[in-house]
Amino acid sequence: MRLTLIRSLALAGLALALPGQVRAQAVTDCPMRDMPFSAESPLIDVLLNPQARALTQAATGQDFDKTPPAFTGTTPPTFAAILTVRKFAAFVGVPESAIAPLDARLRLLPVTAEDKVKRCQRYDNDRPDIRLPNDGKPRLLLFEKIIGFKDTPSVNAAHAAFIAMAERKGWHVVATDKAGAFHPRTLGQFDAVIWNNISGDVLTLSQRKAFKRFLQRGGGFVGIHGSAGDPAWFWDWYADDLLGARFTGHPMNPQLQEARIAVNPDHPLAKALPREWRMTDEWYSFGTNPRRIGAQVLLTLDESTYSPVGIKGEDLRMGDHPLAWTHCIGKGRMFYSAIGHAPDTYAQPQNVAMLEAAIAWAASDRKACK
Repeated sequence: MRLTLIRSLALAGLALALPGQVRAQAVTDCPMRDMPFSAESPLIDVLLNPQARALTQAATGQDFDKTPPAFTGTTPPTFAAILTVRKFAAFVGVPESAIAPLDARLRLLPVTAEDKVKRCQRYDNDRPDIRLPNDGKPRLLLFEKIIGFKDTPSVNAAHAAFIAMAERKGWHVVATDKAGAFHPRTLGQFDAVIWNNISGDVLTLSQRKAFKRFLQRGGGFVGIHGSAGDPAWFWDWYADDLLGARFTGHPMNPQLQEARIAVNPDHPLAKALPREWRMTDEWYSFGTNPRRIGAQVLLTLDESTYSPVGIKGEDLRMGDHPLAWTHCIGKGRMFYSAIGHAPDTYAQPQNVAMLEAAIAWAASDRKACK
């Protein structure tokens, strides 16, 4: 089955990164390798250290041996990779007054060589062996490494949609879950990267540097839904400078709701879309508005057409509620859309038309960001 898939993609002008083509190297430059234990540590790092785990268990009243592995497991994907100790404590109802003593105790723990190795194990330096033709057609890296929350149905639906788009448009696309692809020589073969519902801090320090340089020199970025949906961030540049928005929550009662989407007719991508449409999805709210970094908003969400109430009854209204936007990173082009939790959104005509236009823009419009 796998060989048949690879062969059919090759005939369509597409490509996949194959496990046998990977050159593995040990990771030593993971971003939080040397970070002191604290209430701001990724929960997963605390759970990997027996002393830190015991302190946190006592302070929060949680038995980590009995909590769901998807929430507090130490093998990705796990929510523990996208929560700080402080955010986890707040989520389970621990008062803030109990966090300061826990923070002080955690900071007294040494970060051992074993801790550093464990912290780096969720990263990789595996470089796919990629060779793409330089024939003027857009070359796309479909990136799918997920260590936090992985909603498999939406990830799979998005993957299939992007492959189908590439086949229709004649684009070259390589799909990989190896962050080692974020290397200057590998990225140099691509015009744009697509982050398919990426969750968790997935790039090493050198990979972050390569990604930033790729964008600043004229590469493109397309991010969808979960790629901006983590409750805690461990790379401020990604959240604040690239995305320009930090996730605060989404409705849960019900989780999926129909709402009205308004299109900015003055946006360069608007010509592919109607002035408005209605659809059902999981609607993200953000604590920061991307307009503050100069983003050009393509879609806004009409908050009067759904119930913006969070999991604990919190008011998720933003007033001005951007849903999809673009902006420049140096000479590079960035596009993000919060649409995409429900698998059928990837077959919704307006959403598909927007994604096709956004990918073409990110990969090809060299004049958009000078």
